[in-house]
Amino acid sequence: MNNSNKENGKGLGKGSGHGKNKGGSFGTGGYCVCAKCDAKIGHQQGVKCTTLKCPECGHTMIREELLNKKK
Repeated sequence: MNNSNKENGKGLGKGSGHGKNKGGSFGTGGYCVCAKCDAKIGHQQGVKCTTLKCPECGHTMIREELLNKKK
């Protein structure tokens, strides 16, 4: 095995630092949805849905497109 890859910080591990969305965005518009009670609020550009709490039950909100992928 060639040790030069380890020295350069390039191992053979899985993954490449890409998340589920591969660094992209879902664009403007859309909704933040509560996975617990299905409450919806409009998504604001530059504000991650996961930083918001549901106004109905206090649970963490999630982007509508991500919630639909799970179902």
